[in-house]
Amino acid sequence: MDTKKIGNDGENRACFFLIQKGYEILFRNWHDKLGELDIIAQKSDTIIFIEVKTIPNGTIDMLRSVLGPRKKQKIIKTSKRFLYKYRKYSMNLIRYDVIVLDMEGLPPVYHIENAFMENL
Repeated sequence: MDTKKIGNDGENRACFFLIQKGYEILFRNWHDKLGELDIIAQKSDTIIFIEVKTIPNGTIDMLRSVLGPRKKQKIIKTSKRFLYKYRKYSMNLIRYDVIVLDMEGLPPVYHIENAFMENL
């Protein structure tokens, strides 16, 4: 199975999981010139930018390497661009989550709320 299909399948599973938890999916694979956001969801007054990582048989070290400081900064910059374009969400609370799928030692769908934040 190619990485694009693995990624799409993982995002489908993540969306299903989020919907079951009461989240509203606003956008999937939203992108502009700065980057891409896997899932943008809303729950009550919070907009959540969710990075999805499907890492079959992966480890914590693998997760750290694929979600390092550079990747986090790119997600934050892209989310700011999203909020600039969609000003109706600019007064909401903001959160950055990660959903990890199929990683060794974790549940099949592992949701990390507030996985990182913007450095002030």
